[in-house]
Amino acid sequence: MEEKEQNIEKYNTFRKQYPEFIYDGYELLEEEEELKIRYHFQIPGLARFSPSWSFPRRGKQKKALREAFVFSLGMVELISYWKITCSPHVVVKAGHLSQEQIRWWKELYFHGLGEFFYVNQIRDVDPEQFMEITVCSGSQEEQGEPGAEEGDKGFNSGEMGRALVPIGGGKDSAVTLELLKEAGVSCYGYVINPRGATIQTAEAAGIPNEQMILVKRTLDKNMLELNRQGFLNGHTPFSAIVAFSSLIAAELYSLPYIALSNESSANESTISGSTVNHQYSKSFPFEKAFHQYTRSYLPGSCYYFSLLRPLSEFQIARYFAGKKQYHTIFRSCNVGSKEDAWCGHCPKCLFVCLILSPFLSREEVVRIFGRDMLEDEALYPLLEKLTGLLEEKPFECVGSREEVNTAIALTIQRLEREKEPLPKLLERYKKTGLYGRYHRHGERLLRYFDEENLVPEPWKSLVRERCLGDVEEA
Repeated sequence: MEEKEQNIEKYNTFRKQYPEFIYDGYELLEEEEELKIRYHFQIPGLARFSPSWSFPRRGKQKKALREAFVFSLGMVELISYWKITCSPHVVVKAGHLSQEQIRWWKELYFHGLGEFFYVNQIRDVDPEQFMEITVCSGSQEEQGEPGAEEGDKGFNSGEMGRALVPIGGGKDSAVTLELLKEAGVSCYGYVINPRGATIQTAEAAGIPNEQMILVKRTLDKNMLELNRQGFLNGHTPFSAIVAFSSLIAAELYSLPYIALSNESSANESTISGSTVNHQYSKSFPFEKAFHQYTRSYLPGSCYYFSLLRPLSEFQIARYFAGKKQYHTIFRSCNVGSKEDAWCGHCPKCLFVCLILSPFLSREEVVRIFGRDMLEDEALYPLLEKLTGLLEEKPFECVGSREEVNTAIALTIQRLEREKEPLPKLLERYKKTGLYGRYHRHGERLLRYFDEENLVPEPWKSLVRERCLGDVEEA
């Protein structure tokens, strides 16, 4: 039996064998300089799980606000453990949820697990029936959830001078840091499980050590063992974990804004003609839904938005190409993440290489990755996926098909103008017919500005001026 057929059988078998998943609760340990959280989940008859978080802290926070955030982070953390058996019934004992909140969480789980269901070939999943959530806790008031009178901290405070910026070590967060620096904003770096690229990015941006919020997240070993034993595994909406955990970090440091680095390109589906999107929790639909959730159910929380939402990956790459202080330190490769390196063979490496190529010389691009990927014909199947020659985009955080094709077309134009031979991948690409379709798209993409965003003024004007200004003048 093929693995994908086995996964369908496992899905049906596990749901019958383990019909219940329980969010039992959480423990808070508040030390003078640290806030520790330990969650408790279980799949009765199979395993218990106790993942943990550790946040640096300063000062005191309102208990009601803090507990609401901690409970909510547990709601998104649990999906990594639920997916082991996809139990049809989730029992929440840790806090209160209204029926409207339950619908919100089910929508996040369903869309955030789109890739998980697709890759495991678990088809025809009913968004209403795949999970039932039952709350077995006290009332909302007993949980101490803050009241609506606390309002919207970000806009009501009038504080535009400080913001928390999640740093992943790639080019996007570096661009956000640079744009906010130009606006005179004091940035606080937020890093989950720090590594070389994240720390060096913060250093290159000039963030003081006292404004670095380094958080440790640990996964439960029981989950890792069950994965090894062949229980269900796959992608979960990590950016939703970043969103809810960043609320805690911002509250601990009394910061009014969280500035994400998710671009407009993240809205494009990974599978053409479907809603399956590897980047769902980086998309604007999630950002908008999260914003509304915090306003309705976590009043008093800071203002969450993506500074780069109006932009495409193409525009971000153009801006980043001029910030050479980051070129030797940024890393986006998931395959090489443990070594803090570019593997040079995966879809993400190839995408970043292609999107930067119109704006940097071939020598500069080769120095970044340590090899000339455009001469590697073994990567051509990945190029077919990135450009839309194949229907399925790679399940990675990559730009839109139009952006990739335009970047390739502009690179070909520049090389031919400079009378340089085309590398093997671009030579093959030019024969596909796509070049003729996209070779005039560059100016349009450079002028692009997605008005569907939550960027507050005056930062929206700053993004337009710094990333589109010279194009519009031309």
